[in-house]
Amino acid sequence: MPVAGSRKKPTNLSLDEALLEEARALNVNLSRAAEVGLRREIAHAKSERWKTENAAAIESSNQWAEAHGLPLARYRQF
Repeated sequence: MPVAGSRKKPTNLSLDEALLEEARALNVNLSRAAEVGLRREIAHAKSERWKTENAAAIESSNQWAEAHGLPLARYRQF
């Protein structure tokens, strides 16, 4: 998703030649496709970083839940 008011900067990329030819044959907007892919990769990298940085807290929380059960389990309807 483009950010409103964002500026574009020309960038050189090295791409697989066959992939580039196929994209051009299909009239794929290369800049938009690159932005979409880059946004997806950035989101994935941030998610992985968050998981790594918070692994100890997540493990601690899981251990507590295993030992004591879920805090609101008595209110579950299933």
